Amino acid sequence: MFKILVVEDDRELNRTVCAYLNRNGFEAVGCLDVNAAYDEMYGGTVFDLIISDIMMPGIDGFEFARTVRELNTDIPLLFVTARDDFAAKLRGYRAGIDDYMVKPIDLDELLLRIGALLRRAKIAAEKHLTVGKLTLDAQERSAVLDGREIPLTVREFNLLYKLLSYPKKAFTRSQLMDEFWDADSMSGPRTVDVYMTKLREKFADCKDFEIVTVHGLGYKAVLHE
Repeated sequence: MFKILVVEDDRELNRTVCAYLNRNGFEAVGCLDVNAAYDEMYGGTVFDLIISDIMMPGIDGFEFARTVRELNTDIPLLFVTARDDFAAKLRGYRAGIDDYMVKPIDLDELLLRIGALLRRAKIAAEKHLTVGKLTLDAQERSAVLDGREIPLTVREFNLLYKLLSYPKKAFTRSQLMDEFWDADSMSGPRTVDVYMTKLREKFADCKDFEIVTVHGLGYKAVLHE
């Protein structure tokens, strides 16, 4: 059974979300603040996913997300918050979250989001991803399309693996730069465009996906049925 940590200072919402998750096959643990969440995490409980609010007394969700990422780079982290501004979303993704929902939330949609995040986490743990005739092996950094290996640099592979792990999800150039370039890199965000052009050229014969430009934002992978 998957264990989910719910960090939400609204007592009623916390109780509602936990009860809903428990009825749908999960084991949910609710905490009203980040310090209580730390106690649960450091107490030995291994969680499979974390749901967190942003605005909470004491330590906020942004700092909590950064701390979680220092401890565990793979656990799915979902923000559920009343903040609907782009700056908060961008700050959250830069802190390491995987998804973002705005209150009031639909519990059925929450369940769908959780399922998608857990599937992506499984992909990350197995370090193996298949999209149609394309197979990516993260341990070997190899890309095999219909039996033919496509040569990729480490950064090209990492960018492609990221996009295909989160189909339809748009990533900003800054997000990708923060994750795949060193902090002291002299490259600008437009460097990402160069890499995307190279990936499109190398996978021009692949009909199973395409890398789409999201104007004014960045890029996403769209899978073809």
